[in-house]
Parts: sequence; C-alpha cells; structure tokens
Amino acid sequence: MTASMKRALIVIDVQNEYVTGHLRIEYPAVELSLSHIGQAMDAARAAGIPIVVVQNSAPPGSPIFARGSDGWALHPVVAGRPAEHYVEKTLPSAFAGTDLESWLREQGIDTLTVVGYMTHNCVDSTVKQALHIGFAVEVLDDATGSVPYSNRAGLVSAEMIHRTFMVVLQSRFANVMDTATWLAALAGQPLPERESIYASNQHALQMRARMA
Repeated sequence: MTASMKRALIVIDVQNEYVTGHLRIEYPAVELSLSHIGQAMDAARAAGIPIVVVQNSAPPGSPIFARGSDGWALHPVVAGRPAEHYVEKTLPSAFAGTDLESWLREQGIDTLTVVGYMTHNCVDSTVKQALHIGFAVEVLDDATGSVPYSNRAGLVSAEMIHRTFMVVLQSRFANVMDTATWLAALAGQPLPERESIYASNQHALQMRARMA
C-alpha cells in the first residue's frame, strides 16, 4: 500500500439475517467470511484505518431486515467491535440516501476496502457507486458472500453468483483480493493490481484457445 492512499474499511450488512435468518450465506461459507471480516476489522483498527459499519433496514413487519428484529441486528462479529461511523440504509448501495459520501470526504478518504454481504447486491452496488463518484475500491473476496437464486430468468448457485461478480468487479470496478493478501499489504507487501475489461477478455480467450 502506498503512503498517499487513505483508506476506510466499509463493513456492509453483517447482520443476523445472513447467518441465522432466511438469507443464510452459502458461498463462501458464512463462518469463513465472518472470520475474515473480523480479521479485517482488527487489522484496520491496528493500522489506524477508520471503520464504517453499514446496516440494512426494512419497515416493521417485513419478512427480512425488519427494524428491531433479530435478523436486523448486527452480528456479534461486528457488533462487538468498535467503528468510527455507522450508516443505516434502505437501498442496496451504502451511499444511497445516507451521509456516507460526505463523511468519507470530511475524513479525506480516497480508497475504500469493502467487506460484507451480499456480494451481488449491496456489495456490488456500493462498489460501483463508489467508483462513479471518484473513490478507488478494494474488495476482499473471502470476506463477502452470496446465496442461490431461482426466478423466471433461471437458476444459479451461490458459488456461481459470487465467482462471477468477483471476476466482473476485478475487470473494471475494484481491486479484488483475499483477506490474507490485504493483511500482507497492510504489513508492507505490494498490492496486486486491478485489471481491465480488455485484459480480462483477452486472457479468457487465450485460456479457451489453449483448452481447445
């Protein structure tokens, strides 16, 4: 990591709904991602990186994330650790209808490291909006997670959703890495580089040609 970068760790929607509720994270296994989220928060604290905790809310009576319900509550991995700022949201992006951007600007933050749930919903929305408004973004791919979906458009596993979104984010929107790599970077090791749409496509075509 370079000295010119000023980071914040954005911890998105680590709530009981994703652990013991209706939307239990399946891939990566929720126990694994929770452990990595805790590691990232502890490392950020030790490095002086401010932590922002984001919590999703729905009206009372909603089937998921109803304010005041057990599913709405922050999971103990996050609730038991301190944070510099708290954001309550009602839309997928942590920026939508919140003070997150203004708070980050006030702190001089230029780079966001994102963890939490779900990969394909609130993490993805937050990452893309962050890029659009001028922040550099990192995503820790083993500190996020997905659930399976089935609807009129088809059936897809949690693993396929997660892997696909990580590849797409790495191609343009964020520097995707695992938690161990990020922790090593905090200790002075070089960060891997974010790739490009073109490079990602060319690499895929080359791999396909080699397998033909």
